[in-house]
Amino acid sequence: MVSCPECEAKVTVPEPVRLNEIVECPDCRAELEVVSVEPLLVALAPEAEEDWGE
Repeated sequence: MVSCPECEAKVTVPEPVRLNEIVECPDCRAELEVVSVEPLLVALAPEAEEDWGE
């Protein structure tokens, strides 16, 4: 379990934890990316950018 960097709510990360996995905060609905497995750390996931056909 980790704290959401956006709202500080507790977020449960399903096992097995994988690097770069995306989980959602149950309180604020922010998308969080697992940036470290040991120790378990999450950060706000980057927004998907438009490529406009490039």
